[in-house]
Amino acid sequence: MKKKRIMIIAGEASGDLQAANLVKSLRSLNPQIEIFGIGGKCMKDAGVDIIYDIVEIAVIGFVEVLKHISIFRKIFNKLVGLLDTRKPDVVILVDYPGFNLRFAKKAKEKNIPVIYYISPQIWAWGKERISEIKKCVDKMIVIFGFEEELYKEVGVKVSFIGHPFLDSVRPLWKKEETIKHLHLNHDSIKIALLPGSRTIEVERHLPQMLKACEKIKEKLPDVEFMLSRRQELDKSIYNKIISSSKIKPHSLENRPYEIMEVADLVIVSSGSATLETAIMQRPMVVIYKTSLITWLFAKNLIKIPDIGLVNIVAGKRIVPELVQFQVNAENIAKEALEILKDKRKQEEIKENLRQVKQKLGSSGATSRASHLIQKFLT
Repeated sequence: MKKKRIMIIAGEASGDLQAANLVKSLRSLNPQIEIFGIGGKCMKDAGVDIIYDIVEIAVIGFVEVLKHISIFRKIFNKLVGLLDTRKPDVVILVDYPGFNLRFAKKAKEKNIPVIYYISPQIWAWGKERISEIKKCVDKMIVIFGFEEELYKEVGVKVSFIGHPFLDSVRPLWKKEETIKHLHLNHDSIKIALLPGSRTIEVERHLPQMLKACEKIKEKLPDVEFMLSRRQELDKSIYNKIISSSKIKPHSLENRPYEIMEVADLVIVSSGSATLETAIMQRPMVVIYKTSLITWLFAKNLIKIPDIGLVNIVAGKRIVPELVQFQVNAENIAKEALEILKDKRKQEEIKENLRQVKQKLGSSGATSRASHLIQKFLT
């Protein structure tokens, strides 16, 4: 029996993690499977033959992409060449649509089947891309229920598996352990800060978060602040920002769920972290700021009223969002204090978050995805 060979492409940290979990699940079904592609440390640790490390191309925003266009072109051409030399039985694409949809076309030109795991956000950018996806994707595996309906309407073969976060979003420490580790007071109001997973996000968000914390502290003297740091980011990035602030938050590396669990409120960068916060059932204020050119370009393309995934899944705004020019200390503090001072509002948000969690499906998403892929291969 011919050994099956898979090329897998994930272009950023969140995709790297989900792809790695998928690879582990696939290997449990077929230990002999050969897997290569682009990703990061998680995929490498899972046994993927990494052609390029994700760190080289982990950029966000239109301007940032243009600055790295030569690197993207080099990687793209190398991968296209590997379609001929290593002849994968299937290409699995994980999110990252700007790169992956172009690559899907090349794979289809060579009659190599394409599976897309974690759909591009067509619901945000408009449905025009669906016809493009139908031409070059053989199977779409989605993690949101509303995405399944969008694809079914136009005849794309699609399966909704639920969200992988339902299996992974849980603290490994007990609440008491986290409080002790961070030297927190039991009776204080606690606010968690999640400024983002990329250097540029931390540089744009954390200064405003800390200034907002100063204003919150003036109104609520017994408040304490906690910062979730990303281990893969240089510590000096955080230290430089904190050194110029009056607020010195208690910090933990790569322990966001532990921090969330003890928090009364989370101030969080828009993205997948808003869903993690929702699963942890914590009220939040969502913020996001990008470069001016990227924002102006995106403003004309985005077709939906909200950018926070938690609000998109809810189908309405259930937690406040602050975007671009709205991201300042005054606005962040105002939204945070309105929630912290109103118990009824906190309970309303938590009830809406419970409904969001239900919409994400049931646990076992990665296992269901790997079984679909294994069935496709055989």
